Amino acid sequence: MAEDMGAISLRLSGSGSLKLDRVCFSALERDGEPTRLVDDCSFIARRGEFTVLIGPSGCGKTTLMKLAAGYLAPGAGTIELDGVPVMGPGSDRLLVFQETALFPWMTTLENVVYGPMVQRRKSLSEIRDEASSLLDKVGLGDFKNRYPRELSGGMQRRAELARALINDPLVLLMDEPFRGLDAMTRQLMQEYLAGLFEKTRTTTIFVTSEIDEAIFLADRLVVLKRSPTSVACEMSVDLPRPRKMDMLLGDEATRIKKAALDLLYTEAVSDFESGGQVSDIKEAYERRHAI
Repeated sequence: MAEDMGAISLRLSGSGSLKLDRVCFSALERDGEPTRLVDDCSFIARRGEFTVLIGPSGCGKTTLMKLAAGYLAPGAGTIELDGVPVMGPGSDRLLVFQETALFPWMTTLENVVYGPMVQRRKSLSEIRDEASSLLDKVGLGDFKNRYPRELSGGMQRRAELARALINDPLVLLMDEPFRGLDAMTRQLMQEYLAGLFEKTRTTTIFVTSEIDEAIFLADRLVVLKRSPTSVACEMSVDLPRPRKMDMLLGDEATRIKKAALDLLYTEAVSDFESGGQVSDIKEAYERRHAI
């Protein structure tokens, strides 16, 4: 995890600012009736900042990411990237999913070069050289000819990052990308991602249900209400960079954690009392309410 990432050819000037303004979205149920999933939701992912969305399970975090990526269109409100309306998917916004989306029939290198090859903005030799360099930086240089099934969970996550970053997106969208990893691998990936962001400053929107992960990574924490989701509160995370895990034990991190958990617990209880499932955040709060 100590690779030199200074040579990654990403630039701060390429980072974008993504704005959601009073966004609403409804999905049709099987009976044809609409269900509101997002209601009057507004926030800004500022240029060069790491924004983390956190909320109760099932509140609509993934729906927000699909809206930001352009896979879904809002029923009301606007989504803008640097002042330009988002009208659909684009390489300026790349989404890393919860589950691996690597093509199983392609090697790691072939997966990484796939996007740029489809776009045909560079020669094949340039793309392969850039992909090989990037794989070296994410610690996968020796695994570029391996297939996804031959990679560990953490390696697959790093390959996903490389596949997204080679396209030099203005905004990187990450929907609980470390979910399902064991605790040690997850912590290593958090440290790796924090270090990568501190080198590139690519505008990032990251979804999680883990409060410690949220505080460790974020410049700005956006706490979401239960479904239909909207913003309950925004918090600045003024921990210095580069981030260290022991910062989570400090007074500032503890203050932010308690304030966020209080809000999340209120939303989780409301959801449970209205017939929803017991939230993982509610359970976590009750286990660690004495922080």
